[in-house]
Amino acid sequence: MLNEKLDSLKKGISEKKSAVIAFSGGVDSATLASIAKQLLGENSIAVTVKLHSFPERELECAKRVAGEIGIEHRIVFFDELDLPEVAGNSSERCYYCKKEILNILDSVRKELGFNVIIEGSNASDLNSYRPGRQAIEEVGSIVYSPFIEYGVNKDEIRKMAEYLGLSVSHKFPSPCLASRFPYGDALTGEAIKKVELAEDHLLDLGFRELRVRAHNDIARIEIAPDEMQLLLNMRKAVSSYLKELGFNYVTLDLEGFRSGSMDEVL
Repeated sequence: MLNEKLDSLKKGISEKKSAVIAFSGGVDSATLASIAKQLLGENSIAVTVKLHSFPERELECAKRVAGEIGIEHRIVFFDELDLPEVAGNSSERCYYCKKEILNILDSVRKELGFNVIIEGSNASDLNSYRPGRQAIEEVGSIVYSPFIEYGVNKDEIRKMAEYLGLSVSHKFPSPCLASRFPYGDALTGEAIKKVELAEDHLLDLGFRELRVRAHNDIARIEIAPDEMQLLLNMRKAVSSYLKELGFNYVTLDLEGFRSGSMDEVL
């Protein structure tokens, strides 16, 4: 079944002849970029849109992975906080942000004379709140979502990435940093950077999948339950560092890490 889906992906991407890959450097986009490079060669390019809410560590990862694949890589900087709908952090924030990102990618597509934008939404995403998906659907045939078309889920993508020899095959997802704030709380570059530095610190300490959710001056840390004792052993040092960043209170969420926890109150 997996081989059949991989063959279908290859056939679908090959038929596009030329493509801009929406490239974050994560397992989804890396898998698509690898296949596109193999099949389309110089008629493929990976484009990363660098936002305030796209961490520097993820940008460095994207550069490295593009180099591993051997695909041309372009970085475009975009200040998403210039969009009132994004800076205001409504529950539809992702829709407006994704819409502008697609405009940027489409500009690259037109400049190069390529046929489509390929993006990495997958079958697993259909089970969660994804307002950005609407923006993709509104664009129409210019944007191609092969994982959706062929019903490829996250686990299958990881297996494909491992088969392709990608170093990010088991990389944890890293949604944009704006997702660390409750809807309705205004986003600023300073607040986003504070969260980024807090998460960098915990990652440097060896924690794996985590989030630092910002509730004004309170940092709510989500980590795997089996890592909670380790964090508690370091609680004074971690709390001290996060307070230096500007948080007044540092808390541990006893429910542990869960993707999309800010959507639980919608």
